[in-house]
Amino acid sequence: MTLQIGDAAPDFALSDQHGQTVRLSDFRGVKPVTLVFYPLAFSSRCEGELCELRDNFDLFDGQGAELLAISVDSKHTLRAWAEAQGYGFRLLADFWPHGEVAAQYGVFLDGAGIADRATFVIGTDGLIKAAFRTAPGESRPLDAYREALAAL
Repeated sequence: MTLQIGDAAPDFALSDQHGQTVRLSDFRGVKPVTLVFYPLAFSSRCEGELCELRDNFDLFDGQGAELLAISVDSKHTLRAWAEAQGYGFRLLADFWPHGEVAAQYGVFLDGAGIADRATFVIGTDGLIKAAFRTAPGESRPLDAYREALAAL
């Protein structure tokens, strides 16, 4: 089941595209976090979504929020994609155990072996302040991020 507003966000430790370990708990009491789950690097819809976030990064920066994008790809794939697209935020590899973090958040699609398009805004208290998800094949609108960040 997908986590809801008010739920405690499960902690995790994942490698980013540079092999650095990122722990959600490191942000607790420091800054809010926006987790953006997406299916796969180098896919056109995911690229469009993440490029839109890249081009509107001030939306997150203005709220003092850390933007973390998560997929089941390897850190090597994520690094190549981040470099190709100029992403200035961290891409996290939910590679092994495969999709474990997406499953903890209730957004892993077992049959496809990928994460769904889901976003969670987590406050400095570690609680989910906003969450939204789109239907398969449907991009998340930038206005949904604006509304979610307003909940901080």
